[in-house]
Amino acid sequence: MPDTASDRTAEASADSQHLFRLMYRSHNQIPEGERKTELGKLFSGARSFNKTQDITGALLVSGDWFVQVLEGDESAVRALFAKIEKDPRHDRVAPLETTPVEHRVFSRWAMARVSEDGETDIPLIASTRGIVPAAGREATPEQETMLDAMRAVVTVYG
Repeated sequence: MPDTASDRTAEASADSQHLFRLMYRSHNQIPEGERKTELGKLFSGARSFNKTQDITGALLVSGDWFVQVLEGDESAVRALFAKIEKDPRHDRVAPLETTPVEHRVFSRWAMARVSEDGETDIPLIASTRGIVPAAGREATPEQETMLDAMRAVVTVYG
């Protein structure tokens, strides 16, 4: 039998050994008058691309700063980060955390818009209907910890 419980456990274990998390911050280079439109394009493109690459994460946009967490296969995450470093919408791109991880914090989020303090986070998931809000699900304590770390970066640089 090719699909036994032990096969699935071994596959899940092998996948978790290759998971990688990268958090970075960058300076937002989008002119203020174009931000709403450009950020809409950025989120839409990121969600679509991330879904095809099995990358999950969250993006905080605060004033002139981005802070993003990307999770997935290390080579896919590093390739995406290399593209971000060359993206003219970003300047002063700096990795803050690069580490292998055992599991994803944002496993159901193709990309999320992270709010500034006091606003609502918008977790988004990939489904058969496309990208939809993760309705009815509150952030886990582990997600809240990571989101708080992202917000703290903005406080330091913003």
